Parts: sequence; structure tokens; C-alpha cells
Amino acid sequence: MKKVVYTLVLLLTTLQLSGQQVMTPELLWQLGRVSPVGLTTDKKNIVYRVSVPSVEQNSFSGSYHIVPVTGGKATEIKDYSELLDDPFVSPDGKFELYHKAVPVQKTKASEVYPDLPKSSALIYDALDYRHWDTWNDGTYNHVFYKKRNSDEIGMDIMKGEPFHSPQQPFGGSEDYCWAPGGSAIVYVAKKSSGTAYATSTNTDLFMYHLESGKTENLTENNTGYDTHPAFATNGALAWLQMQRDGYEADKNDIIVKRGKLIMNVTAFWDGTVDTFTWSEDGNTIYFIAAVNGTRQLFEVTIPYNSNRAAEVKQLSDGDFDVTSIIAIDGDQFYVTRTDMNHASEIFSFNSKKNKWLQLTTVNDKKYNEITLSTVKREYFTTTDGQKMLTWVIYPPNFDPSKKYPTLLYCQGGPQSALSQFYSFRWNFQVMAAQGYIIVAPNRRGMPGHGVKWNEQISQDWGGQVMDDYLTAIDEMSKKSFVDKDRLGAIGASYGGYSVFYLAGIHENRFKTFISHCGVFNLESMYGTTEEVFFTNWDMGGAYWEKDNPIAQKTYQKFNPKNLVGKWNTPILIIQGGKDYRVPIGQGQEAFQAAQLQGIKSKFLYLPDENHWVLQPQNALIWQREFFNWLKETL
Repeated sequence: MKKVVYTLVLLLTTLQLSGQQVMTPELLWQLGRVSPVGLTTDKKNIVYRVSVPSVEQNSFSGSYHIVPVTGGKATEIKDYSELLDDPFVSPDGKFELYHKAVPVQKTKASEVYPDLPKSSALIYDALDYRHWDTWNDGTYNHVFYKKRNSDEIGMDIMKGEPFHSPQQPFGGSEDYCWAPGGSAIVYVAKKSSGTAYATSTNTDLFMYHLESGKTENLTENNTGYDTHPAFATNGALAWLQMQRDGYEADKNDIIVKRGKLIMNVTAFWDGTVDTFTWSEDGNTIYFIAAVNGTRQLFEVTIPYNSNRAAEVKQLSDGDFDVTSIIAIDGDQFYVTRTDMNHASEIFSFNSKKNKWLQLTTVNDKKYNEITLSTVKREYFTTTDGQKMLTWVIYPPNFDPSKKYPTLLYCQGGPQSALSQFYSFRWNFQVMAAQGYIIVAPNRRGMPGHGVKWNEQISQDWGGQVMDDYLTAIDEMSKKSFVDKDRLGAIGASYGGYSVFYLAGIHENRFKTFISHCGVFNLESMYGTTEEVFFTNWDMGGAYWEKDNPIAQKTYQKFNPKNLVGKWNTPILIIQGGKDYRVPIGQGQEAFQAAQLQGIKSKFLYLPDENHWVLQPQNALIWQREFFNWLKETL
């Protein structure tokens, strides 16, 4: 009997301990990453890919699977080409679309001077000499079409133009499509080059006619972004449009062209669209947009004429993000969904019944073995009397009778949503699991709270948004379980700028800082970043424009380097060597300033990473240095 009791006690203890496991950086980098491919032609299965990182090999491996749309066991497959319709085959089945890089210009000195073939020099006479993490080598992405299943090279519909389609650095096959009937191809391009390219966001939709070989500009009257062309089954064309040139975070609207009638169907809706897809009958568009700290599904019914306002309706709601629309079958939506405790999985959603069904369970076994964090909403009143949502993430097994070190998370962008995202770097689940409370305010500049709130950060980087940050951490610090003597501030990109700026104004609130790829010196940032349109818009102009009061205020009052004499707090600075958006000098200047003032500081340099950290071993080093620094300083 004693042996049985001992065995039961041991079993219960083991089960209790196993339930106490939490997320770690190592476990995070064992999770599978789900990428949808599409709904099968018979509408019975979803095809998707699972990528799995290998830290040992410092690489990723992948496999393809299908899962029934009604739920059930997934099956691994080797080839899905016969299961899906190919959107890049022309409607008449004769041709196929594709894109590839083609040489257009000579930038290598060895090409200009053939007698010096071993030279590594590059020669440029204008900006756009580098973009994101790549130097311009004289090649450009171009769209081609060829006879289906043939080995021919195909027709370059851009005919040697020095312009990209798909767009660099993130454009893909969503940048081109067949027109109904297959007589024309619509593609996206910014048909400017050099310095003009670097200072403008004016992309357009171009239609290339196969028979005549002529190209027409469909969006010539719009000076901002025109992207994501997509035709409905009834022949209507829709695309995403921003109106103002140079403003990369302008309100993103859905434009519909039906015959000669062109309508902005989201013009009167107070939000900005992420991505969209047509209904089967072409009368409705479904889209994803940020709202109230999440990303949700919406629909807009297309009016028959421009005098009738289009009606926008929110379809889904909850503390999660809908991250992509895979397919729609009547009232049934197939999407990817995530939240702060779970990486992306595929779900079905019945919009009439408001019913969700999880179709893939790639990471459920691992999540079932750990204790999850608790994520709650808080609402604080800002210094200008506005109501601000703040996500608060609590450690697993949170005990309100204890005191916890607390981190203020500063979001990048600066105009990107702080929603229920799941990052493999800025992972709130991992941070909370190490014993930290995370405070993540939806401060000024974020979509999902109206266009005015979204736009308020431009040309005001160090203004109201800093008050928003301090409001969030000060209000949370009033709670008995927050250790006011152990507060930290962390962030990347604009979030890294925020950390540098807060380091000069925090009045000893924080005990430690971590900044990744943060903007430290607005003047040198203006002189070295590759997308100059961004700095022109958000800084209000160039630093040498002495008669420009907006720019002068930005470069003087809102420049972190001008506050560096007030720094007095330990800081970890992380920088990617191939980051041309926020170039390496930003991190170097900040580290040098800290070191020369005798401030405890560390510099983590990742020479082959860009604005992100993509390689498994570098990612784990990032996590280990991040938490080691917090243990040491907080």
C-alpha cells in the first residue's frame, strides 16, 4: 500500500512539475512555422508548408501538407501542383506569368573597365545605390510571360527598363496578374530611378497588352502607392492605394474600377487596409485591418455607382490577429490566425455562425507542455486626455502578492500596429516566461484607433508619443505587483529610437535599456538611410533646411544624440551589419557615446543580419544576450 501511495505522489509531482514548464528561447526556435499555399480545386483541403529551424545546421527545412477544411488529420505530401489552380496561367490556358532579375545597368567597375577584371569597385551617379540589405548590382526584377510548359525564355514586358516589378525589397507575385481573358497583364512598378526613386512612393499599376505590345498607366492621377492589383470574376479591378507621395504609412484604401467608374470603397471608413480578396461573385471585398490592438476580418459591399456609400462591416472579433486570408467559400473563411501565446496556425471561420475551427495543430503538443502567459487589456488616460489601450503580458503562474521586474516595450514602425502578433524575436511569451511583466502601449502612431491617432506621430517623434510611453509605465507602476525599482525599456527600429530618447528624459524611472537597430542621430540617419522619402516625411525635411521650422524642431528637439549628456543608465545596443534602413553608424554612435561617458554598455553586432535577425544561431545569441543583460542590470 505504501508503495502505491508513493507511486501516486511521485506521479502527481511529476505531472505538476511538467505543467510548470514555460517557453524558452530554445523552445521558441523549435516551433514549426506555418505558411498557407491555398485551397485545393475541389475545395476539400488546405495545402500548407511547415518550415522548421535547425539551430545546429543554422538553416530551415520545410515540408508540404494538406488538411481537410472540415478538420481532421493532416497528411504530408510531396507535390501539390495538381491540387491547386495556378493563378499565373492565363485564363485561356496558353501562357504563364513569372518574374526574374535581368541585367539593365552597369554598376561594377570591372564592367565599365574590362581591362581591370579583378576590381571590386562599384560606381553610382545617383541614390538607390542600395536598398534594405542589398547593393544595387544593375539588375532589376521584370515580369515575363511565355507559352505554358515551354522552355523558352519568354517575353520581358518591361523591355529593359531600369525599374522593378515586383517591387524591392518585399514585393512578390502579388505585384502582377492576368486581366480577364488573358489579353493583358497588370503589374506594379515605380517608374522612377536613382535619386527620384529614393525620394518617392509613387508606384503605379501598368497594363501591358499582349497583342499590341503597348503599356498604359492605369493610376497616372495618383501620386502615392498603388499596389496589389486583383480582378474579380465579373471583370472589376481592385487595388490598394495611398494618396500622398512620400508618405509610406498613409491611409491605405481599396479602389475599385468597374468599367470607366472608379470608386474608393473605404474612403469614409476610419481605418487602413492591410490586404484584401474578392468574393466569388465580385460584389464584395473582404479585407484585414488593424482595430483596437488586433487584426480582424472586414467586408465591404461594392456599390453600383459612386453616389452610393460603400458599407464596411467587421466580421470577426477577439484577442487574436487574423494574419492572412487563404480562401473563401461562401460564408466559410480559411485564414491564418495568431496571438501572443501562439504562433500562426490555419483556421476556418464561419462568418454567419461566428464559429472558429482550428485546422492545423503544428505546435499544439509543445504549447500543451508549458504554462502560458496571461494577456490582459489595460486602458490609461494620456496627458492629452485620450484613452489608450495597453497590452499587459504577465508571467506564467503570476502571483499578485509578489513584485515583478517590468519592461516597457516600444513598438517600431513607427506606424505599425501593436496587435496580437507572435514574433520569433520580440516574443512577449518568452519574455514573460523569464519572470518579467511586459507593458506594451498602443501609443500614438499605431493603426487600429482611427486615422488621426495613426498620423499623429509623423514629425512628432519625441512629442506626445513619449508622454504616452511614460503614462503607460507610470500607471502600471502604481500596481502593487510591479517593482518600481526594476523597470526597463526595450525596442527596435523606431522602438530603438524611443529607447535612446527615453534614456535622456526618463528621470531615473528605468534601470536598464535595450535598443536594437534604433535611430540615434537623426542627421546622420538622413544622410545614410536608403528610403529618403521616409525621413523627408517623418522628419519634416532635411536637416540643412534652416528656414524649415518643422525640420529644425525635429533635428534639434527630437534628436536622441542631443540628449546623450543626460544618459546615466546601462544600455545594450544591438545592430545588424546589413541594415541599410537604419545603418550601422546609428548603433556605433550610441555605443561610443555611452562608453566615452563611462556608462555600462554592451554592443552586439550581427554582421550578416539586416534590420531583422533571421538566422537560427544568431537569433538564439540575440535571445541569450537579451536575457543575460536583463539579469545583470535588472
